[in-house]
Amino acid sequence: MKTKISNLALLFFFSACTTAAPPALTTQALQEVPTQTPFQESTSAVQPVPTGWKVESVAEGLTVPWSIVFTSADRILMTERGGMIREIVSGVLNPEPLMIFDDISPKGESGLMGLAVDPQYTENQYLYTCYTYTGSNGTANRVVRLKDEGDSVVLDTVVLDPLPSANNHAGCRIRFGPDGKLYVTNGDALDPSSAQDLNSLAGKILRINPDGSIPEDNPFRGSPVWSYGHRNPQGLDWQPGSGQMFSTEHGPSGFDGPGGGDEINMIQAGGNYGWPLVSHDEKLEGTIAPIIQFTPAEAPASLSFYTSDVLPMFTGSLFFGALRGEGLVRVVLSDSDPKEIISVEKIISDIGRVRDVVQGPDGFIYFSTSNRDGRGSAREGDDHIYRIAPTY
Repeated sequence: MKTKISNLALLFFFSACTTAAPPALTTQALQEVPTQTPFQESTSAVQPVPTGWKVESVAEGLTVPWSIVFTSADRILMTERGGMIREIVSGVLNPEPLMIFDDISPKGESGLMGLAVDPQYTENQYLYTCYTYTGSNGTANRVVRLKDEGDSVVLDTVVLDPLPSANNHAGCRIRFGPDGKLYVTNGDALDPSSAQDLNSLAGKILRINPDGSIPEDNPFRGSPVWSYGHRNPQGLDWQPGSGQMFSTEHGPSGFDGPGGGDEINMIQAGGNYGWPLVSHDEKLEGTIAPIIQFTPAEAPASLSFYTSDVLPMFTGSLFFGALRGEGLVRVVLSDSDPKEIISVEKIISDIGRVRDVVQGPDGFIYFSTSNRDGRGSAREGDDHIYRIAPTY
C-alpha cells in the first residue's frame, strides 16, 4: 500500500508546522505517554519505565554538522560541512578539530558530508567519509578511508573517486549495511537525465566493498550501482529484523518539477526509482513508487530506525531530520507490512532545520541542526547536537 501525504493530510499530520513555534525548546510526547509524571521510587528490583522524554543539548557552537557517528559509548565524531572532523568526549566538545580537509569545496549543499565507522573499527580504527572537491574536470565527490589515531584523524586511502557532483544534489550519505558493504548515496548533480543512465554514477545508490572494489553480487556486473533513478537521496538505514533497506530522497524544487514529492523508499537491488521520469504520485511501469511522499516539501536529510527500549514509546519507529520542514519527524510502519504507514508526526518543531539523526549506544536519539547552512535562521548557540532522553 503506497501512502500519499497531500496538503490536507499534512494539515493533520504536521499541525506543528502551521502554528507559530514556541519561543523556547519544548518536549512534545505522544499522547499516551505523559512527560510530566514524576517517577515514584520502586520498592522492587524492576527497572523503572520511562513516562516520557525530554530534549537535551549535547554540543553547541557548531557550523553545519552533517553526520554523527559513535566510536565508543562516550565518544562522538561528526563532520562539519566546511571541512572539519570534530569530537565530543564524555559530553565535552573538543575545541580543536581532529582533521581539516584542505581540498573541500563547500558550496551550496556540498562539502564534507557523510561519515561512517568500519564494522571492524575496534581492530582497525578505520573511518570513511564522503566529500565534494573541485578537480581538473570540475566538481566531484570522493569517498576516502581514514585512520583514527585518537587525538587526530589521518587519510589512509581513496576508496571511490570521482563521483559526479555539483553545488547541489550532491548526495554523499554513507552507511555500512548489515552485509558489511559500504553504501554511498549520490545525487543527480543537477543533471536529471543522468539518474536513468546506468553508465553514470549520478542519481544512484552505490554498493562497494570497504576497499572500494565492486561486490560480485551487485545487480549490474562490474558496476557499483545498487539502485538508480534517484534525485538526491540523503538518508539510509536498514529495518531491524527484516534487513530491508530504506532511503529518504529530496523531491523536485520547482526548477526541475513541481515542488514537494519528497520520498521514503524501500530499496531493492537493481531497482529504478523513477527520477526524472516520474515524481510525486505519478506511476510508470518498470519504476518503483515510494511508500510515502511529502507535499509540501519536508527535505528529508537522514534516516534512522530506533531499535532500543530505552525510549519504549519510540521502539521500531523510523526517524528523519527535516530541513525545509524544520524538525524531527517520526514515521510508524505496520508490523505486518512495512509499506503501510500507520502514522507520521513531527515530534520536534521548534529548533529549525534538522540534518542527521542517529541512535546512540546509550539508547538515546541524537540529532543535529543545520541553521547556519545559508538557508536557515541561526538561533542562539547554533548549530547544536541534541539528544532525546527518557524522563521518569
